[in-house]
Amino acid sequence: MKSDNTIRLNKYISDSGICSRRQADRYIEMGQVFVNGKRVPVGTQVSLKDRVMVNGQVIEPQEEEAAIYIAFNKPVGVTTTSESWVKDNIVDYINHSQRIFPIGRLDKDSQGLIFLTSNGDMVNKILRAGNKHEKEYIVTVDKPVTDSFIEGMSNGVPILGVNTRKCFVKKEGPNVFRIILMQGLNRQIRRMCEHFGYEVTRLERIRIMNISLKGLALGEWRDFTEEELKEMRRLTAGSKGTVEEKYSPEKDSSKAKNKKADAAFASTPAKKPNTRYGASVWNSGKKKSSGGSKSSGKPAARKAGGRGRGR
Repeated sequence: MKSDNTIRLNKYISDSGICSRRQADRYIEMGQVFVNGKRVPVGTQVSLKDRVMVNGQVIEPQEEEAAIYIAFNKPVGVTTTSESWVKDNIVDYINHSQRIFPIGRLDKDSQGLIFLTSNGDMVNKILRAGNKHEKEYIVTVDKPVTDSFIEGMSNGVPILGVNTRKCFVKKEGPNVFRIILMQGLNRQIRRMCEHFGYEVTRLERIRIMNISLKGLALGEWRDFTEEELKEMRRLTAGSKGTVEEKYSPEKDSSKAKNKKADAAFASTPAKKPNTRYGASVWNSGKKKSSGGSKSSGKPAARKAGGRGRGR
């Protein structure tokens, strides 16, 4: 029976900064988690009085105020994973003095904004697909962008057995467009473009929710400001739903269900970008100083690779 003073074991583990809740459940299923010296099943409730050990290490949740939240301008070639055996993984590249892991993913051949944190609970809140958090990209393709291409991209594209959600798409140059997504299918933008015979030659994420890439040079990172973190918490306060969307063949087993879903999708108007964070935060490629500014209130950016310079 759940007590008011207990929490789920996966949340307890993620709050320690070791990993996300999903990874914590994997550790539990693999028998690598002990509570008071005993292996326990997924769903176990624990309290602060319990002794929790993961992979031979005793852990305890950290205070939320002590958690790390950083924005990183990821270069092409860096892999978004916390697995130490993967070459050029993002954690080793940043080389932070404390344990952090990425929130979500950004393809190895893509660049731009990605968050990293020591707070596993925040990872889950941001990744939950049902919350429709905005992510904005500037994309360059291998041939001229046409009106029909923009219309097709914005109205939804069949990839991985499902239709993508309607989204905001705008032409920004002969071969460049801006797109704002609220879902995270695997290599979604590249697959969408391929459907229309286009190949992505450059993809940069410039915004996630209320935080933009503005002022952060490639390969640099900075801490969230107090204002940004406060707004992030507000945006994720009612977080619920399933974790980041993934393709599942089972979803396509019923043609009747597909037709019903397609009909509902077609009747849904495309959502306009959040004017508070959308067009107003986008910068048309002008270089900014990588240092913090008094006017923006943002902390100075740091080059990745400097252990001990994080906080």
